[in-house]
Amino acid sequence: MALKLFNSLSQKLEVFIPINQENIGVYVCGPTVYDRPHIGNARSVVVYDILYRVLSYVYGKEKVSYIRNITDVDDKINIAAKKAKIPIRELTSTMIEYFNQDMSSLNCLKPTIEPRATDHIMEIINMIDKLIQNGSAYHANGHVYFSVASSKNYGELSGRKIEELIAGSRIEISTYKRSPEDFVLWKPASKDDDVSSIFDSPWSKGRPGWHIECSAMSTKYLGKDFDIHGGGIDLIFPHHTNEIAQSCACYKNSSYAKYWVHNGFVTVDGDKMSKSLGNFFTVQDLLKKNIRGESIRYVYLATHYRKPLNWTQKTLDDAKKSLDSFYRVLQAQSANLQNLEREQLCIDDEVKDALYDDLNTPAVLGYMHETLKAYNKATNEKKQLELSIKLYNTGVLLGLFATTPDKWFKIDSNPEVVKLIEQRSIAKKNKCWQDADEIRSKLTGMGIVLEDHPDGTTSWYKK
Repeated sequence: MALKLFNSLSQKLEVFIPINQENIGVYVCGPTVYDRPHIGNARSVVVYDILYRVLSYVYGKEKVSYIRNITDVDDKINIAAKKAKIPIRELTSTMIEYFNQDMSSLNCLKPTIEPRATDHIMEIINMIDKLIQNGSAYHANGHVYFSVASSKNYGELSGRKIEELIAGSRIEISTYKRSPEDFVLWKPASKDDDVSSIFDSPWSKGRPGWHIECSAMSTKYLGKDFDIHGGGIDLIFPHHTNEIAQSCACYKNSSYAKYWVHNGFVTVDGDKMSKSLGNFFTVQDLLKKNIRGESIRYVYLATHYRKPLNWTQKTLDDAKKSLDSFYRVLQAQSANLQNLEREQLCIDDEVKDALYDDLNTPAVLGYMHETLKAYNKATNEKKQLELSIKLYNTGVLLGLFATTPDKWFKIDSNPEVVKLIEQRSIAKKNKCWQDADEIRSKLTGMGIVLEDHPDGTTSWYKK
């Protein structure tokens, strides 16, 4: 079995063949830290977390370099800091902390390196200087622009010609450009810019353009040629298109990233997310409603990463129900599963086939549900244990089962609660249904939710 990924550059499903099996390089465009991540941002992080987990499973985590950058200098950041009346560095530091907290709640692994743009100004300046020296960029009144005409294969990633790309996008108007399609590598500061967003350069005091940041950071940590570049489908043009152009122009004979992986959009109830429509949600908004991060993660896994994902209340409810069912098995087998090593997972070929087929997580979730059905039908304890281990190992590979069953169900160990539940079990056994109902009502009044199952076991948790 070989890992296959859909390469946006070739528009084909390709066998993944790393440049160097001992050092696999993955670069993913990370957050622009002016606000908390919304559910569209989070989908991208979960998608590449899955890719990182699969690559680590196949090749070994120590052989995978996963770089996810942070854009901490940007026009949106300047506007947000000014509105909040705080220095930019204070805003970005706070938002980076929030971002990491929110992604941790979704059980996303930390990348190998998480470089900030502002810590790589010299690398950016050096790259721009090379582009000017070889005629691919030009300096005009404090600005530096990349000359798109110098890039022979510009637009290859999107599969469209320059004219088509320009027609379908907003092009920055500037009297200093030689051609409308040329894009900024360095821009001079304005009088309203916060001092922490202004850097010295040979051309002006100012800040880098967005695209050059990723080229400089990916090259520094992964080299001029590396394996995989990822991001949202909305980044294909102009961001990723411009990254390829400037990187290949800077380093002759470089092809930059070998495989380009892009995840689809997120809509809410069929509509594009918009604050004006009231359907714009951050991860934190959901967590504050006591929606578990693992349920949010499950929603992302239930749709193939390249397809559009329609976020609805039903998708969240279904995710919670599915996870409840899985955790009940883990609860029943907790004594047998507690010593399993998370780092040494034994995965069925059926699961590998699905994941190696362009990260087909919906198929893996389907396998987990089939395993659950087989577990519920099994009467042999040995068979039940075998199936529960398969369920557990598969879930862990997907980044699920980040907590214990007791914590998942918020089981209440209050002696009074335990005693009442025992009394209810006796009442049910003796067919004293009225007594059993009265005890349930009393527990409900205490905020305790009971769940009865066909096998006679009962789980409970506090609302």
